[in-house]
Amino acid sequence: MTTSLQDGQSAPGRAAARGLGLAQVCGAAQERGDAGALAARPPGLPCRTLLPALEGAHFCAEDRRKKKDLNVLEMPSIPNPFPELYCSPFTSVFSASLFPKANSRKKQVIKVYNEDGTSRALEVPSDITARDVCQLLILKNHYIDDNSWTLIEHLPHIGLERAIEDHELVIEVQSNWGMEEENKLYFRKNYAKYEFFKNPAEPRHLQFFSEFGNSDIYMALAGKKTHGAPANYGFCLKPNKAGGSRDLKLLYADEEQNRTCWVTAIRLLKYGMQLYQNYMHPCPGRSGCSSQNMSPMRSISENSLVAMDFSGHKSRVIENPTEALSVAVEEGLAWRKKGCLRLNAHGSPTASQSSSANLAIHRAQPWFHHRISRDEAQRLIIQQGLVDGVFLVRDSQSNPKTFVLSLSHGQKIKHFQIIPLEDDGEMFHTLDDGHTRFTDLIQLVEFYQLNKGVLPCKLKHYCSRIAL
Repeated sequence: MTTSLQDGQSAPGRAAARGLGLAQVCGAAQERGDAGALAARPPGLPCRTLLPALEGAHFCAEDRRKKKDLNVLEMPSIPNPFPELYCSPFTSVFSASLFPKANSRKKQVIKVYNEDGTSRALEVPSDITARDVCQLLILKNHYIDDNSWTLIEHLPHIGLERAIEDHELVIEVQSNWGMEEENKLYFRKNYAKYEFFKNPAEPRHLQFFSEFGNSDIYMALAGKKTHGAPANYGFCLKPNKAGGSRDLKLLYADEEQNRTCWVTAIRLLKYGMQLYQNYMHPCPGRSGCSSQNMSPMRSISENSLVAMDFSGHKSRVIENPTEALSVAVEEGLAWRKKGCLRLNAHGSPTASQSSSANLAIHRAQPWFHHRISRDEAQRLIIQQGLVDGVFLVRDSQSNPKTFVLSLSHGQKIKHFQIIPLEDDGEMFHTLDDGHTRFTDLIQLVEFYQLNKGVLPCKLKHYCSRIAL
């Protein structure tokens, strides 16, 4: 090609016969523009690693040419037809375009549904976790992060759903869905997600059942109707690959508490320490939703709250519980009376109108559900977890003038009627036949959040309809 041949050998062949190394071959090829010699270099070996040897090879070639007869004519140099293979001390054989580009994280679009059927489309990276998706929705909707928000996998064709664990990859979960299946992701509160860490069960209740490495645990939504089961408290083990009802291993319990114990045991056996790490470190920040990007939030424990009296020149702690309770009620009544007087002073509605307006301010609260049935209230509470203290307030269907407090306690849902009471032209609400009176439902809920009173437990977690 571009070299003069002596004795039927090319430049690389002559160099090899003289015992020259690979660096000398590259040096001779660089001198002559020998593409064939450079092409003989093993692939993947950058020529710039041989630069010190190239300089020595160049000088050796010059010395040899000086010793030759000056009358010997050399062939004129021919332009190199393969400039990308040209080995130069200042340039590399491989150009930047020949190197593969670093794969950036691919993004995909997922759709997350609300309970009322509305949805939100999110563009997320392929390695996003369920916790990161929840964190993203919390930030977008300005919710309070209490480590109970959960991504739910809903399989309507076989009547199953489960809470996706915080560390699971959402795209990986969706990859197990069949093409014709209308599966959905729901964003919902689940107060029972880590309740077993707060109130752990006795070890004798957690017994080995099977190997669950290739299966996921699901809750049966309507076992009697869908699968002809003897009870509605069903759960099943489903292979995490797409499959029909034939691959399901259905189990049923006598009551909700037993089903919760079984599901908890299986989750612990399947994920073990990973669940505890999710509980202790809820914001790993794998996909950019780290705590550094969030505004710090203050966590308030009910044990850290104390009653204070600010009426005097100096504030003081009220140590007597009875005095603290009476002061709180008096302050609440005084605050609401001042609000009514302030409205009337500016030409607002009359006392009767403002009283009726006071009775309606509860409709803007997240714990109030307007005109839902008893069964619907129970379904919402079960979806968000049968944990002590989960509650909602709703209109009574049997008596339009009253309200009902639905409360979860002891793995059961109890309903307490809130009765309106009129005294001296003013309306009050009571749960205990008038012994404790409240001017509106907001005051009632705030009171029972700090005191259980006639209830079996305090109001801890409100059950809300989530709007995306």
